[in-house]
Amino acid sequence: MLSSDSYTFLFFRMLGSLALLMYGMKMMSDALQKLAGPQLRHVLGRMTTNRFTGMLTGVFVTAAVQSSTATTVMTVSFVSAGLLTLAQAISVIMGANIGTTLTAWIMSAGFSFNITDFVYPAFIVAIVLIYSKRRHVVGDFVYGVAFMLLGLGTLRQTGVDMNLGEQQVVLDFFSRFDPHSFTTTILFLLIGGVLTMCVQSSAAVMAITMILCSSGVLPIYQGIALVMGENIGTTITSNIVAYSAGTQARRAAFAHLFFNLFGVMWVLIFFRPFVNMVCGLVGYDVTMTVDSVGREAFLANAAKLSFVLATFHTCFNLINTGILIWFIPQIEKIVCRVIRGKRADDEEDSRLIYIQGGLMKTPEISVLQAQKEIGLFGMRMQRMFGMVRDLTEEKDGGNFVKLYSRIEKYEGISDNMEIEIARYLEQVGDAHLSDETKEKIRRMMREISELESIGDACYNLARILNRRMESTMSFTDAQNGHLRDLMALVDESLTRMNNVLSGRRGDFSLNETFRLENEINALRTQLKDDNIRKVNEHEYGYAVGTMYVDMVNEFEKLGDYVVNVVEARLK
Repeated sequence: MLSSDSYTFLFFRMLGSLALLMYGMKMMSDALQKLAGPQLRHVLGRMTTNRFTGMLTGVFVTAAVQSSTATTVMTVSFVSAGLLTLAQAISVIMGANIGTTLTAWIMSAGFSFNITDFVYPAFIVAIVLIYSKRRHVVGDFVYGVAFMLLGLGTLRQTGVDMNLGEQQVVLDFFSRFDPHSFTTTILFLLIGGVLTMCVQSSAAVMAITMILCSSGVLPIYQGIALVMGENIGTTITSNIVAYSAGTQARRAAFAHLFFNLFGVMWVLIFFRPFVNMVCGLVGYDVTMTVDSVGREAFLANAAKLSFVLATFHTCFNLINTGILIWFIPQIEKIVCRVIRGKRADDEEDSRLIYIQGGLMKTPEISVLQAQKEIGLFGMRMQRMFGMVRDLTEEKDGGNFVKLYSRIEKYEGISDNMEIEIARYLEQVGDAHLSDETKEKIRRMMREISELESIGDACYNLARILNRRMESTMSFTDAQNGHLRDLMALVDESLTRMNNVLSGRRGDFSLNETFRLENEINALRTQLKDDNIRKVNEHEYGYAVGTMYVDMVNEFEKLGDYVVNVVEARLK
């Protein structure tokens, strides 16, 4: 009989084992995402041409990163960024549910033999790789695998040392629940969901379930009810996280919940026959009791329960996907009907569209979201410049004031966007990133700074025009004509910039941007020289000439900022 101190020690050892397991899986996932980097984004972006390739993509990516949450978050990020449709995202999420079953099989293997025998050599290999400059990310991955195996092995040994199957208090507690009662199944399903929400890891709850079942304490029917609850609990977590995100993100998260809820409902209808079928596949005898065969044979039979749980998890997700994959358009309609989109005036809204603050961030994918947001930033700045062009032609005082107020508002939008995107990139930069992604973040920081400067230049132009309006002075027809020529070049340059921001780097070069900049500079120099001559010849007054030259200089500065943005993106 173990003392209370021994049980306290074993309890904390079990908690520490779970922590090792969760840390190891997180380390594996982070290392793989860092290794894959942009390639992982391209895989998700390209391999979703139809529902079946989308599903297979979800399977392989989740099996690779060992985290259905990471795959789901990446998918939701792609939907928010407009790179995947909701229907494509649903197919990927279905595949992620299948891919995550690999984790259950790894755990079941860990509970069937002493997996820690493989741990210590893995630690040695990992530390050698970590101290290698080129292979340190691979070392992080191996380190994560080693920690996961160590957590599994320690968890298994802790379960053996606790002798739960011989503890009368534990046996009496679980014997209070009628294994044949539907109420008991629902109760354990709810317990599994709540536990998963609390610990934020379905893998940890699965490990606890395997310990309880393998020790013969928890009947298989209650154990499978816990697993079903874990499936719901992990989706509720993602729905809570996505609540403050965009409409598409919440729809994708809700689709995940709908998928698992549907699966749980049909399993509950055929619960006992389905569980008995799974037990038959593994070779587990559901009728065996301690009294009928003896403790040794009973525990040998119970040792198969970890494989029963893994098999159930796999069959559940395979059958569920096999049914629902044919109804993705209908699921999309249901999700869109439940979660209705909010109408927002994108043109006058300073909020970020693609970056959602409440969404869990997968670093490599977050960079893509920021890139899309910067593309929107560039388009808004060109829209602001278009208002400046309209302002130069506006003669009516009332309309002039309204347009000037809109430009003022856009200046505030540009300031807010720069701050919010920079803050987001700083948060992403604190995570584990590939060298390529770190360099991309540095370039993006420069891009948003230069885009904000474009907003400042547009506002300065509006202020000059406002000063001209208040002074009741006006430019000559020749001056207005030259300003139109200059604005046309700047607008062309802005269009080029936005094409670069929204396209692939390899499709563009700096030559066209430099050509436009040279034309702007040449025209600026010509107009300044002409202005000095015409003021001296008294063609117009010095005050008008000063405002005119100020506008020419601001247009030239704006062109310089555009070049800086393009350089930051292409170099």
